[in-house]
Amino acid sequence: MLLAIFQTLYKRKEKIEDIVLTIQQSSSKELDDFIVQYEPFILNTTSTICGRYITKQDDEYSIGLHAFHEAINLYSYKKGASFLSFAKLIIKRELIDYFRKESRHQHVTATQSESDELHNEYDLHAYDSYIKNFDELNRKEEIIHFNEMLNQFGISLDSLVDVSPKHEDTREHIFSVVEIITSDEEMLTLLYKKKKLPMNLLTSKVELSRKTLEKHRKFIIAMCIIAANDYIYLQSYLKRGD
Repeated sequence: MLLAIFQTLYKRKEKIEDIVLTIQQSSSKELDDFIVQYEPFILNTTSTICGRYITKQDDEYSIGLHAFHEAINLYSYKKGASFLSFAKLIIKRELIDYFRKESRHQHVTATQSESDELHNEYDLHAYDSYIKNFDELNRKEEIIHFNEMLNQFGISLDSLVDVSPKHEDTREHIFSVVEIITSDEEMLTLLYKKKKLPMNLLTSKVELSRKTLEKHRKFIIAMCIIAANDYIYLQSYLKRGD
């Protein structure tokens, strides 16, 4: 059945995104077959994120596999990114959660045996250093992905500093606009398709004028991209008052 799906889609020159959306409506057998086909991708992505060679016997692979499954279930064109880019973000998010939990566990077990105090102290220092480097690397990769998304709209990362709303009440209004766009599938689809704000629909749903919306266009689009994607580090920019 899955082979038939692939053959039909490729004949129509459909992308992997269309295959994923089709599989979402298919049986578990099609889903399992798809995951098996992308096991090399999962292994490679997990190894890259962890900075070491990962095998199917490693816990990290199981986490990556589960995350890939989750990415299939969660993906939609509203994400604005390719499926594989989205899957990488989900795998990265789950692995980061795993490493942070492991780090906390290391701190707990370190106090359980005084005889191993020095050894545990060394392990904790090394592990904390690894987590710090891991976070730094993945934060950079997330920013690179975000920048690539911005470039599709003709927006540079540096320009966001100048267009960010300075007044708190303006920021509140802008974040309300972002919530309206990202919760409306039609508007979000138009945003990604036309690479501009869906002004006609937007002005009928918000109190801000077209002039104000246009003035803050770049910032609104940037926040919509963050809100629609599963970024780990950039989500903090969506918090009111930040």
